[in-house]
Amino acid sequence: MQVDAIVLAGAKNDGKLQEVSSSPYEALILINDKPMVSYVVEALRNSAQVNRIVVVGYAEFKEYMDDGVVLLECGQSLVENIEIGMDYLGAENHVLVVTSDIPMLTSAAVDDFLTRCRDHTQDLFYPIVSKEVNEAVYPGVGRTYVKIKDGTFTGGNMVLVAPKFIQESQQVIHRVVALRKKPFEIVKLLGFRILIKFIFRCLTIAEVERRVKHLFGINAKAVITSYPQIGTDVDKPSDWELAQRILSQQ
Repeated sequence: MQVDAIVLAGAKNDGKLQEVSSSPYEALILINDKPMVSYVVEALRNSAQVNRIVVVGYAEFKEYMDDGVVLLECGQSLVENIEIGMDYLGAENHVLVVTSDIPMLTSAAVDDFLTRCRDHTQDLFYPIVSKEVNEAVYPGVGRTYVKIKDGTFTGGNMVLVAPKFIQESQQVIHRVVALRKKPFEIVKLLGFRILIKFIFRCLTIAEVERRVKHLFGINAKAVITSYPQIGTDVDKPSDWELAQRILSQQ
């Protein structure tokens, strides 16, 4: 599977990461003297399954962009930034959308995720990582987990998505993004029955997928991956320190 990739790099450094960097943009925060976004782009460039790469960010990023990587000026929202990338690519097939704050991402993780999506036809593929796998690689690192019948999972920071999903599901995307750190609130969107099953931990991934399709017309699939690098983002000083340590070893 060969896909194009969009790197979302529009986040400003106006939160907890100001404690470790004065950079105005999260994507340009240095980890071992290298901007976060550069690690993500490098992983994508080294992937056997990624073709073109566009970064949606700011003009100040230009000096950090590798040859062949296209920089586009970002808009006002996550959905708009995805559309900016899709429009440039003239996307008709699935596109890999990745955030710029997962510097520990590897090409192996990207290839594994895309390979797991290969034999399916859903509009949206979303990677999830089990708590056991995450703890084995990054012990003690705090993540937002959801406990269901299939196991305890945290979400990844990339999606493989069809252009029509972005065009047709903007309202749902905005709501889910706003609640991304509040899994209980996201489950509430799916209705009372799903909420009760979630509370009693008898909810399954397959039930969530069916309910999402019924309510929103979204044909989505959760993809279990064994690469926690996909979901280990840097959004607070302890995350930055972890990335510094891990990437210096590599």
